[in-house]
Amino acid sequence: MTETTLTPPLADRRQHAITQHGVTRQDPYAWLRADNWQEVMQAPDTLPADIRTYLEAENAYVAAGFEAPQGELIEAIYREIRGRIKEDETDLPDPDGPWAYNSRMEEGRQYPLIVRTPRAGGDETILLDCNVEAGEGYFGFGGAEHSPDHTLLAWAADRQGSEFYTIHIRDIATGKDTGETIEESGDGGTWSPDGTALYYTELDESHRPFRVRRHVIGTPQADDTIVYEEADPGFFVGVGETLSRRYIVIDVHDHQTSELYLIGDGSLEPRLVSARLAEREYDAEERGGLLYMLTNADGAEDYKIVTAPAEAPDAAHWTDLLPHVAGVLILDILLFANHLVRLERYEGLPRIVVRDLRDNREWTVAFDEEAYSLGMSAGYEFDATTFRMTYSSPTTPSRTYDIDLDTGARTLLKEQEVPSGHDPADYVTRRIFADAADGARVPITLLHRRDTPIDGTAPALLYGYGSYGMSMPAAFSVSVLSLVDRGMVYAVAHIRGGMEKGYAWYRNGRREHKLNTFTDFIASAEKLIADGYAAPGKVVAEGGSAGGMLMGAVANMRPDLWAGVLAIVPFVDVLNTMSDDTLPLTPPEWPEWGNPIESEADFQRVAAYAPYEQVTAMDYPPILALAGLTDPRVTYWEPAKWVAKLRATKTDSRPLYLKTHMGAGHGGASGRFDRIKETALGYAFALSCVGLA
Repeated sequence: MTETTLTPPLADRRQHAITQHGVTRQDPYAWLRADNWQEVMQAPDTLPADIRTYLEAENAYVAAGFEAPQGELIEAIYREIRGRIKEDETDLPDPDGPWAYNSRMEEGRQYPLIVRTPRAGGDETILLDCNVEAGEGYFGFGGAEHSPDHTLLAWAADRQGSEFYTIHIRDIATGKDTGETIEESGDGGTWSPDGTALYYTELDESHRPFRVRRHVIGTPQADDTIVYEEADPGFFVGVGETLSRRYIVIDVHDHQTSELYLIGDGSLEPRLVSARLAEREYDAEERGGLLYMLTNADGAEDYKIVTAPAEAPDAAHWTDLLPHVAGVLILDILLFANHLVRLERYEGLPRIVVRDLRDNREWTVAFDEEAYSLGMSAGYEFDATTFRMTYSSPTTPSRTYDIDLDTGARTLLKEQEVPSGHDPADYVTRRIFADAADGARVPITLLHRRDTPIDGTAPALLYGYGSYGMSMPAAFSVSVLSLVDRGMVYAVAHIRGGMEKGYAWYRNGRREHKLNTFTDFIASAEKLIADGYAAPGKVVAEGGSAGGMLMGAVANMRPDLWAGVLAIVPFVDVLNTMSDDTLPLTPPEWPEWGNPIESEADFQRVAAYAPYEQVTAMDYPPILALAGLTDPRVTYWEPAKWVAKLRATKTDSRPLYLKTHMGAGHGGASGRFDRIKETALGYAFALSCVGLA
């Protein structure tokens, strides 16, 4: 990428000293954090004028310096990706009693239609057209759930990107909203088993779901009863139900500890399952008065499955149903009337195991590709005889099957269509391993065209995340083909901090071991070069959110290694955010990163890698950072401060861009086509960094 000759905006430096644990540091860009940030989340037009002026100047700089000269490439990538999407896509129906519920997309429209048909067949009824409800502004659809008696629809929308939802109640018979709403909910609501009430979460001033309320249909929101309230600012609250529909489940958790409460059996009072124990997690489903729980209790690091009587569910009564097996990570379970289905990962690859609870017979669903992704879902019905499975790989578009729970027979229901054409034989998927400095073997999933020369001359994009135990699936993507078809190798580094190789892989990539996440990613890039998958100086790094923190860290640690860095809503001001317990989600994040307020050791450790703190006077690669003004997860000022400090400190004149979406949050634009435009911008930047623009 050529150096830019435009004059970039320079943010004011304003004195702001912070003293922690006897250490005083200067934060001259702290002013970019609006004092009224909570208000801005819901009313973006209240952003202070000086901050708005700076962000808009950065947006204008991106527009003039990159979007205008690369407009044709951005548009071409947008058209390519859109051309690979079947615009009039219909999902598969989920039966529930006399009806089958579904969603579908129409050609040229941004949002889904929620529909139903009689289970036995018949005319479709449109329950909700999100395109009509969206209007012209941001529209974050929070889902739609029908009542148990199929007469009402509760649907939710976020109008700012700040994840404050309004729940609307719709009369299905008339097709019109009743006018009854629940404002500022943290989710879309869960129906009570009798359909007379909705349970929903409420957010506190720090945007933490901390309270569950019960709204009786037909009554004012002001009368909603508080069902549960969590006093510990480090814990989130969620609400759902068991598939058996016997219990409403209140889930209280941080990133390593959980606690459940059940509502049911004729009582409206929540009943504790088992009191929270630090770093013990469990969740629960119910069958025949017995709870089935996935848990890491008693040292079961890769999880086990236990049972307990629903009337006496405390841990003292837990009995192992499926004991812990080290190295076999159980990811999820589905519980039906006669079967238990589990999704697990062994040696980096997923598999699904079905157990018949009547005779304990088991059978396994697995595939033969080097790298692939599996998913499973239960639908609405507890007494189902099938479950739904999705399969894809980097070369193979998604396939959806119904799996017979008794026979294991697979029925292919749907195969993802690529309207512009796709031949899996034109592509190669590989799984290779990089050797980390401490000897750990880091999996890397690769995708490239079969005719791309693997001789050390190809450019590559390396994606990484590496936090919260989240594993990056080896799945099909219509978007990355726009890179691969231009001769790039696309690679995903399954670095520590995820759970690709079990819970220990996560444990060794968090808190005091966080440095492993960064060095694993660097080792992965070096492996691509050493094995001829990428040319030296032609590896672009990409990551978002906590993966954006990874981008900031590796840019500081090895700026020479990257042809460019693409940082999506990057969590880069780690030390300041983790030191401010008034900010969104900070206390619940301490188990992941450490608490620099209370612990001097945590303070020193985070300060040593926090991207914003470690910006240095040296040459950096080209960088594009994307942000959302109303993002409650990674607040807009984190990338803004980072870019401001980089621009004032770095010694090169390579491009450094910040684009802030002034009307969106963590997920970017809300419409499916608008999101493609953001992807196209990022990929055009990556291509320009390696000389393919």
